[in-house]
Amino acid sequence: MDIVVLVKQVPDTESLVQIAGDGVSIKKDDIKWIMNPYDELAVEEALRIKEAKGGTVTVLSVGAQKAQETIRTALAMGADKGLLVNDPAAEGGDALATARILAAAVKSLPFDLIIAGQRAVDEDNYQVGATVAEFLGIPHISLVSKVEVLEGRIRCQRSVDGGAVTVEAPLPALFTTQRGLNEPRYASLPGIMKAKKKPLEVKTVAALGLDPARVGAAGRKVLVKALRLPPERKAVRMIAGETPAAMAAELVRVLHEEARLI
Repeated sequence: MDIVVLVKQVPDTESLVQIAGDGVSIKKDDIKWIMNPYDELAVEEALRIKEAKGGTVTVLSVGAQKAQETIRTALAMGADKGLLVNDPAAEGGDALATARILAAAVKSLPFDLIIAGQRAVDEDNYQVGATVAEFLGIPHISLVSKVEVLEGRIRCQRSVDGGAVTVEAPLPALFTTQRGLNEPRYASLPGIMKAKKKPLEVKTVAALGLDPARVGAAGRKVLVKALRLPPERKAVRMIAGETPAAMAAELVRVLHEEARLI
């Protein structure tokens, strides 16, 4: 079975994010970059399917040259090869423009199954996986918490409000991952050493036969007008008192007289 995993390099959620001078992007200096956590679930699930069914796992990403680090991480986990689309024409795209590039890249690869994270923790829009499937004309199942690969089809359990449903789809298909699907493995030292020798191809937008006017910043439909930091929270105020009753009375007074909430 040939499996393609879509991954994205994102800022570590523990990094201090600052707005750049243009007001519509973030400062990228001194930020630690990691594999999107939901994509880690996708890589792990691909490896488990490969271990059970055989085949190959190819990791695909669109991004800057440093995104090779994220692909190498997946290769160190056990993936077989990587493909990075690195091109100035691909920069600044929204979910639609990015999905168009990914779909074109997938078409250049053999695939029976595509796995992606349900969302990226930087933009949080849940759109890329479904849009890639739409471009490819294949079934898509989102928010998958359990998967079973059967003969010519997949059976997935996906989260819904108040519970879960089981859905089947014929292969080839694409599904996106939900937390609880698995626990991603750590790359071993031998895996890290082997990853350095595994193939990692870099392609341009032109090599994929795409019109530069339909990808990257030129092809985006959603425009970012401004980024703003959330308002600063007021300092926490501790309510003092000799007894619980006294503290409760003081809390009521503060809410009524100072905060005017009651």
